[in-house]
Amino acid sequence: MKFGIIPVNIGVQSAQQMVNLAQLAESVGIESVWTFEHVIVPIEYQSKYPYAESGKMGADPESNFIDPLVALSYIAANTTKLRLGTGVNILSQASPLYVAKQSASLDMLSNGRLLLGLGIGWLKEEFDALGVPFEKRGARFDDYIQAMRKVWSGDIVDHHSEFLDWQNFKSYPVPVQNPLPVIIGGIKGRVHERIARYGNGWYAPTTDLKELSIHLAGIQNECDKIGRDFSEIEITSMWTGKGGPDAVRGLEEAGVHRLVVPVQAFGPDPVEGIRSLAASVIS
Repeated sequence: MKFGIIPVNIGVQSAQQMVNLAQLAESVGIESVWTFEHVIVPIEYQSKYPYAESGKMGADPESNFIDPLVALSYIAANTTKLRLGTGVNILSQASPLYVAKQSASLDMLSNGRLLLGLGIGWLKEEFDALGVPFEKRGARFDDYIQAMRKVWSGDIVDHHSEFLDWQNFKSYPVPVQNPLPVIIGGIKGRVHERIARYGNGWYAPTTDLKELSIHLAGIQNECDKIGRDFSEIEITSMWTGKGGPDAVRGLEEAGVHRLVVPVQAFGPDPVEGIRSLAASVIS
């Protein structure tokens, strides 16, 4: 089982604070650090955050929300083996060409350490602020992933769809990793089919083993429909630390490969909490 922490880019007061946390994680055997993404936090919003009963995300509008790829680039320059995950970036509201370029660049500069988590988004007010239609974001997401993989191939890019019209160009550098792991996040809508068709992994925003097992069965079913080997898909799940080693064993038996612990779960002293996780579980 691999372990990560999330988020390393929210609420930080300095670059050094962010780096210190990442370097500590690397030193105690944590495999990866992860980010959340929102370009804005609206003062008020009608959209419902799907992973909290309140319908509201945990960050207030004044929270420092460092851009994920900027944060991970800075962390990459100050670590050597720590993997760098986005959990998740909102692909449907972004330029896929910029996302492809920036992620390939980060993967090259970090010597192949990027884990590119992507999602379709839920915050309509953010799409509106960016001037991007909220409608058809799922179809746009699927198309963007296929187009980005053409960019990463290093070959001449030709891609014509409802959303994009690309032809006769190349984009370098290409990622060190081949394939660059695309980890699809979420538990709503057509996510099972989307993961089976386009994902190298699944980022599960749930800590419930029963719920997790239902979704894993759904992904397996979609893989079977298209003849894909389900074992190719790496499973990453949130975990609050409850249950200790016994809970880890249960999640591993269910098919999870990586557990990502929210920094908030470590309490008021994340440094001590990370050290405790390393001593009591990772070791």
